[in-house]
Amino acid sequence: MKKIEAIIRHFKLEEVKDALNALGVKGMTVTEVRGFGRQKGHTETYRGAEYSVDFLPKVKIEVVVGDDEAQAVIGKIITTARTGQVGDGKIFVTNLAEVVRIRTGETAASAI
Repeated sequence: MKKIEAIIRHFKLEEVKDALNALGVKGMTVTEVRGFGRQKGHTETYRGAEYSVDFLPKVKIEVVVGDDEAQAVIGKIITTARTGQVGDGKIFVTNLAEVVRIRTGETAASAI
């Protein structure tokens, strides 16, 4: 099993969610996060004073899938979330040792 974490732009969330649902992904966790990479933030003006915004708002999507589905999910996120500009985001893939559904006690793939 793989845990796929994708950090994307806010306005791409609905498109990515719909694309993953079409692939048959059964669930996901979405978190609003802040950070920076090559984009390095930007400056804004408020009441005449200029200030720097270092941490930019993004959305983090977490999905757990079987090993056989991982590449399809990663590919779909890339094609759906890409704008071609700096700041499109990152995808992190982690191997999962175990998954347990709390309600039933099911483990492994049946718990996904």
